[in-house]
Amino acid sequence: MNEQTPCPFGERRYNAWNDHVKTRYGGRVQKVSVAAGFTCPNRDGLLGKGGCTFCNNASFTPGYLTGSQSITGQLDAGLDFLRRRYPGTQRYMAYFQSYSNTYGEFERLRACYEEALAHPAISGLAIGTRPDCLPDAVLDYLAELSRSQIIELEIGVESCNDAVLAHVNRGHSFAASVDAIERAAQRGLDVTAHLLLGLPGESTDSMLDGARRLSGLPIHALKIHQLQVVRGTLLARDWQRNPEAVPLLGEEECISLLADFIERLSPRILLQRVGSEVPPSQKLAPDWNLRLSELAPRITAELARRGSWQGCRYSAT
Repeated sequence: MNEQTPCPFGERRYNAWNDHVKTRYGGRVQKVSVAAGFTCPNRDGLLGKGGCTFCNNASFTPGYLTGSQSITGQLDAGLDFLRRRYPGTQRYMAYFQSYSNTYGEFERLRACYEEALAHPAISGLAIGTRPDCLPDAVLDYLAELSRSQIIELEIGVESCNDAVLAHVNRGHSFAASVDAIERAAQRGLDVTAHLLLGLPGESTDSMLDGARRLSGLPIHALKIHQLQVVRGTLLARDWQRNPEAVPLLGEEECISLLADFIERLSPRILLQRVGSEVPPSQKLAPDWNLRLSELAPRITAELARRGSWQGCRYSAT
């Protein structure tokens, strides 16, 4: 790191998604969650049962989703809530978040997407999925939509370590993530990768190596979450039996790790999230006093303390 080089990202000290969106679209773009009733191949028996050991979709499903509404009804409820919470938002995207939202018959996928896009307040789609659920026909269709709509494809990478992916029952390898990201980017789609820090079996070195590996891929943005033990998951069962078998990142340890990771991440990649927060009713551990709203400022403060910023330790080689 060159001590004389000024930070290129201002006070945040990283390439923030929110800043990019405001510049690109002239204001805030808010995602409105919808649940379309999809599942995952490691839940329905195609690849396995039980899903990812850390996953309970109730931990990140907004309270306004009842499961009995149509997609249009869910959007109406979400927009009513979000317009009160975030007045002044410029645009809204329908966020297909729960489970794998490109896993299903093509005609059903298209019907769900087109119902969402038909809503007069919706300007695009954010679609969360797995890397092994992206056939070329779906990518071709999303690329066609992206010519007139905002389309964000969110791919769950979770780890760049194959042993860790197997341990948490992901049912795919890191090579599958590489393939899916490259095929999507070849079609001009904006890809947001999702990464989960602190999974069982992951070392500090392997997580920091993940910054290098992801930097070499054509991803547009990155969401980073820290591992939390959520009720109703296989991980929670293991933690309750033996907490020492599920080591969790401490508050200060996580902030230091995130700063180390961000320093090694390519400066071109937008950071859409740097952490997550599970509702208290759903979370078993870790017992942090830090709220999600406080996490990003703490990371910025740590980078400022070091005199560092996103990409200052990144090497394209």
